[in-house]
Amino acid sequence: MASNNQKTKINLTVDRNNLYREESFTDIKVAAIRKLTPVKPDLSPDDSRRPLYMGQTQLMTPSGPVMLQSLLEAITLDEAIEKFPIAMQKEVEKVMAEIHKNPKEKVE
Repeated sequence: MASNNQKTKINLTVDRNNLYREESFTDIKVAAIRKLTPVKPDLSPDDSRRPLYMGQTQLMTPSGPVMLQSLLEAITLDEAIEKFPIAMQKEVEKVMAEIHKNPKEKVE
């Protein structure tokens, strides 16, 4: 066990070869979709990598909101929108399984 005098070192180095520009899209009701476009450190497009889409929503529980997030296997925003409901349903099922597995624990 580390003593209180020892400082914990966390690697906070930015990976210059894994940079993304982020755009956000929302329907202001349920969906938040982030498009992560690969860029080089000079902000030019990095065509060697494909954009990523992340879906996010919140599930309201008696303990408060739970953030759900999933990578959307999509090439375009239109595909990401189509895949959003299925991906979020899978995340809801994971949360529900965790609640049933540990009913006394708060799920976060």
